[in-house]
Amino acid sequence: MTQDARDQEQASTSLPETHDDHHTVGNEDLAAAFLRDTEVVEEALEDGKKIRRKGIYLLPNLFTTSALFSGFFAVVAGINGEFTSAAVAIFIAMVLDGLDGRVARMTNTQSAFGAEYDSLADMISFGMAPALVAFTWILQDIGKTGWVVAFLYVACAALRLARFNVQIGSVDKKWFIGLPSPSAAALVAASVWTFHSFDADAFGFKLLMLVVVAAAGILMVSNIRYYSFKDLDFKKPVPFVVLLAVVLGFVMISVEPSVMLLLLFGAYVLSGPVYAVMRKAKPKS
Repeated sequence: MTQDARDQEQASTSLPETHDDHHTVGNEDLAAAFLRDTEVVEEALEDGKKIRRKGIYLLPNLFTTSALFSGFFAVVAGINGEFTSAAVAIFIAMVLDGLDGRVARMTNTQSAFGAEYDSLADMISFGMAPALVAFTWILQDIGKTGWVVAFLYVACAALRLARFNVQIGSVDKKWFIGLPSPSAAALVAASVWTFHSFDADAFGFKLLMLVVVAAAGILMVSNIRYYSFKDLDFKKPVPFVVLLAVVLGFVMISVEPSVMLLLLFGAYVLSGPVYAVMRKAKPKS
């Protein structure tokens, strides 16, 4: 074999390897650029110093994503006429929403991204989902008034969440100003679950649901105070009767979940106005 032939053979065998190397490097550059351009960067305080932190915490955001999924599932189930499943999904979203913040505090993984993501997920799970489930079940039978009241609830939920976000750190943690959106959603979901289970579709129940949805929305943006239960210390010992009461509560809920949850959250919703009236009636010292 001549020298020219050997050079040509060597060149032909090396070209594909060079092409593959450039292709691999190009893909790595694209992947690195994509990760760089989509990375979340936020400023945080650590040990009194302001730092720029990249990335997000996975564990608490998984709970938030699960709550968001439950809210979306409730909307889909309501559209498909599965109102019991839709109501249960809203209650599951409530449980998951209560866990994400606690998990973040326990693992020291709080972040501004997580707080904003949680607020947006709450808008779907406790704003859009209850209103759409109530509307698709019974409020649409009332006509324009039905969808106007459903929209009123959604708008009030958005305003409630926005006000809550800007008031963090400036109000007493013992109290919520206005009905919390998860409790409002629980009232609407429990009402749909209960009335639908008993096939309550008379005109009187339609008006009742109209009042429930409207009242829940208005209470969210009111200045009525609701007990937040945030000052309870679960690490301290309690009397045995407290645990017995908790067990009895679970037993009662399991007997007729929809009715008991409706009574439970109905009592909490009424506690705010009742407490406000008692404060007004109490003579000033």
